[in-house]
Amino acid sequence: QVQVVESGGGLVQAGGSLRLSCAASGSIFSSNMYWYRQALGKQRELVASISSGGITHYADSVKGRFTISRDNAKNTVYLQMNSLKPEDTAVYHCKSERWGNSRWGQGTQVTVSS
Repeated sequence: QVQVVESGGGLVQAGGSLRLSCAASGSIFSSNMYWYRQALGKQRELVASISSGGITHYADSVKGRFTISRDNAKNTVYLQMNSLKPEDTAVYHCKSERWGNSRWGQGTQVTVSS
């Protein structure tokens, strides 16, 4: 399974936008890709997913605000986050999965100020 590395996090004001990137060390063509987040003191939750075929799913809390996409040629998955809210503050992790094997990135911090 390939290594994945997240980037793009930072500090933004409520209502702002960020785009997170998940760069893989190898091909993600056959991989399902996921974005999770974990806020301090809370359980990790699945935010968005995109299958190898491009099918997407979103948590209700982010639906209509976040968009997951993939660029297989660049071996990269993105999470476009718009209309950010303070409750979106968390460490965001990318996960790749293929044939039951998963790899996690180190995560990138997103902080949304009110």
